[in-house]
Amino acid sequence: MFPLTSTLMSEGGKSQRMAVLPGPPWLLAIMAIFAIQLSSALSVGLIETVGPGGAAWLRLSMGAMLMILLAPPPLRSVRRHDVPVLLALGAAMGLMTVAFLAAIERIPLATAVAIEFLGPLTVAALRSGSLRTMTWPALALTGVVLVTEPWHGGINTAGVGFALLAALGWGAYIVLLQRVGDRFTGSGVLSITLPIAAVTAATIGVPQASGSIDLRVLAIALGLALLAPVLLFVLELAALRRMTTTAFGTLMAIEPAIALLLGLIVLSQMPTIVQCLGIVLVVLAGAAAQRGGRREPPVTTGSTPQPTPNTAPWESSTGDDDGR
Repeated sequence: MFPLTSTLMSEGGKSQRMAVLPGPPWLLAIMAIFAIQLSSALSVGLIETVGPGGAAWLRLSMGAMLMILLAPPPLRSVRRHDVPVLLALGAAMGLMTVAFLAAIERIPLATAVAIEFLGPLTVAALRSGSLRTMTWPALALTGVVLVTEPWHGGINTAGVGFALLAALGWGAYIVLLQRVGDRFTGSGVLSITLPIAAVTAATIGVPQASGSIDLRVLAIALGLALLAPVLLFVLELAALRRMTTTAFGTLMAIEPAIALLLGLIVLSQMPTIVQCLGIVLVVLAGAAAQRGGRREPPVTTGSTPQPTPNTAPWESSTGDDDGR
């Protein structure tokens, strides 16, 4: 999945030159969640053809080309000391996407999303400096245990391992984004890091997809890229223009629940009552982390610093004192 919300929230709700979409902002935010989770669910078919690495490479490549057209990268704003961080950001995104798609190849979509949420929640708790905030990753971990139901003995350790790797990548992305997010807009970071992510994924994806790429595969990858990042980007920016970051972040916490619903509808992944309870705990942990998260205004390192109060770890460019 693309960590778009993490980067877009670095804009602090800053207005963009784009058409105002109709509908209430909370509906636009929920539509954005459906876009990313539907993209993930529909990627399973592509994974069967070109492998998780190939699917990640094609999605990221198509997404990079579309994002460059939508929001050209601000290359003139890049300083020499930004380059290593931007490269690391792109690499983290690429590895996270490969790992996440490898996870949903093996375990249910909702399970992978729930496990992946551990990354930003843990980053937020560790950065807060408060033992009380460790409650939320602990609550989410409890939910993950319920979702995976290890007592049944049928747990796919490789799938869980890839989901944990994706969680680690998401957490690393948030930490790295703190280094540049106050100087670049979210769209600017994305248009720079997506091509780097595509190249990173290519190291695994090209060998996997070799011999399996045709016009049908390219059309599927393009369609998935239109869902995320393009439609996701437009919907999230439209929502952020008309609602607070706190409200937006709280809505983003329902992603595991939406993943559960789409896993059922699109992939016929029937959850148990215990697994549904686990998803509820992960959602509650994400929402609670958001409600308690705060960020101090950043030190001015460029011409347009972006203070972002009340930001969730998955929303902000910082991830500190909060959550995604």
